Amino acid sequence: MNVSLGPFSFQTAHLLLLISLLIACGVGNWVGRHQKVRTGKVLLDMFLVGLVAGRIVFVASWFAQYRANPLSIVDIRDGGFTPWAVVLAALAFGAWRMFQQPRLRNPLAAGVLAGALAWFTSGAPLLLNLSERKPLPAIALVTPAGAPVNLAALAQGRPVVLNLWASWCPPCRQEMPVLSAAQQRHRDVVFVFVNQGEDGQTVMAYLNGGKLALENVVLDTSSAMGREVGSSALPTTLFYDAGGRLANSHLGAVSAASLESKLAGLRKPD
Repeated sequence: MNVSLGPFSFQTAHLLLLISLLIACGVGNWVGRHQKVRTGKVLLDMFLVGLVAGRIVFVASWFAQYRANPLSIVDIRDGGFTPWAVVLAALAFGAWRMFQQPRLRNPLAAGVLAGALAWFTSGAPLLLNLSERKPLPAIALVTPAGAPVNLAALAQGRPVVLNLWASWCPPCRQEMPVLSAAQQRHRDVVFVFVNQGEDGQTVMAYLNGGKLALENVVLDTSSAMGREVGSSALPTTLFYDAGGRLANSHLGAVSAASLESKLAGLRKPD
């Protein structure tokens, strides 16, 4: 699920993370008020150190995908972070700062605990883990030629990658070659490209003009799929396991590395 603020769109879980960080800063500053100790900067530094460490570990894990385009390493919009590395690095940095400044210990510990409690009680981990495991949507779709399409029948018991896109969307155009190449490599996964709100002529003109060889391009002229899955922004990519249950999602242009990491998770047994 995502939230749109003007031209920007954010995953709800990320907004809840920001709120949890603000709560951590507030509680830490309140506990340290008598000693005039402020924890906001340290908590922000912990957050940034964790993100950098998580990014480094993720890039190292999927370096084969980044090697072809080294500049994409710094494009964190692909969501490529390793969670355990983020947490360990942040806590290690916080422990180091508390060792350096003993007065920070109680306020910083209180802030971290308050932030963690806010995060876990907000429901954000459930959003990230998609514990609801929603089924493959039963939305009426058609091919550009007008033939009806049933997603469950198309899947035939295989994992499905459902990409919501439009030809007018720059991030959609950016990620399309990545998805096209992945569709050719991973024949055990069904890639379905669900165009939002455009007619068949417009879609085919774009695909032919860009010389994109895509299979399973379908039309959702009323944009019902976006409403069904709770996404108001494009592109949105949804990952369903072989049982037809939602396993992961990605908002924005997907990179080769972030796509491969999610496909690897898609194949893990429950």
